[in-house]
Amino acid sequence: MAAIKGSWIMVSLGILSLLSCSGKSHHLIGAGSSFDNPLFSKMFYSYFQSRGIKVNYQSIGSGGGISQLINRTIDFGASDVPMNGEQDSLSPARVLHVPITVSAVVLSYNLPELQDTLRLSPQVLAGLFLGRITHWNDTAIAAINPGVRLPDLPVVIAHRSDGSGTSNIFTSYLSMISPEWASRVGRGSSVNWPAGLGGKGNEGVAGLIRQTHGAIGYIELAFAMQNKMAFGKIRNRTGHFITPSISSISAAADIPMPANGKASLADTDAPDGYPISSFSWVLLYKEQDYRHHPQEKADHLLHLLDWMIHEGQRYSSALYYAPLSPAAVHAGEGILKSATYDGHPILTQKN
Repeated sequence: MAAIKGSWIMVSLGILSLLSCSGKSHHLIGAGSSFDNPLFSKMFYSYFQSRGIKVNYQSIGSGGGISQLINRTIDFGASDVPMNGEQDSLSPARVLHVPITVSAVVLSYNLPELQDTLRLSPQVLAGLFLGRITHWNDTAIAAINPGVRLPDLPVVIAHRSDGSGTSNIFTSYLSMISPEWASRVGRGSSVNWPAGLGGKGNEGVAGLIRQTHGAIGYIELAFAMQNKMAFGKIRNRTGHFITPSISSISAAADIPMPANGKASLADTDAPDGYPISSFSWVLLYKEQDYRHHPQEKADHLLHLLDWMIHEGQRYSSALYYAPLSPAAVHAGEGILKSATYDGHPILTQKN
């Protein structure tokens, strides 16, 4: 009897082990961009409802997502900036960049006394974030906002405190339009800010702006819209003051795409394009190494990403992201088809 009971316990443990492994293969883990988080939340919920694959996504910033991918603690990362040479050298294998969405970094401000939408030029933005423009009624701001009554109020800069793709987008733009910014501060996911207060994630910066009269900071468009926060019109290279919107982001993103999916939209020359627009990418290893993933999990990951660049795009506009252009979708398809498991393509023509 004891022997039978022992055998039954062993069989039960074996079944539980198989169920546990199966459950893990139906559970994907990602981390990174807070820029993408509102869209990802909707996409992953919808995918779970229709396909039964649960995705646990941690909105920890692009830098954190890249670090976790390099350390192989997640199945995929998400970043608003491609990996750089140093990160590539730390990675144990080649990483693919799949363009997944397009959105904008907006300049949100807390000036409830203004009745008009604030206009901001590249020169004024650089002056604000360099700490040179310290009051809202500065003549440089007044010159591009004729007829607007600007308050005699100190400017409070809000910026990211964590490694951030959103910061990289914004500082890359500032580096392109301001030689002083480029030489003094430069571009990067984390920089030495000349002025201001730091908040973690788009959520943290949005919180600082909402809590501080006179604050201005950079956040992703969806966060500004969902929180009903004011944001400025930015003058682009053609001299037009552009409101960030689906149409102005799409205008900036209507470009030929390189095969590797890495393209910059900063300081667009499209007449109707918003100048601080950007792609965001999902990052995954080209070779889904069997030592780290069962084949079933690799299949689930690739089919999830294929769904995201196709069917999943229908959720974009309602959440203030621009759907991928046909050129970006085509580039994404080619990138996903290059992913392999034990040297063999995961997505095939029949998929």
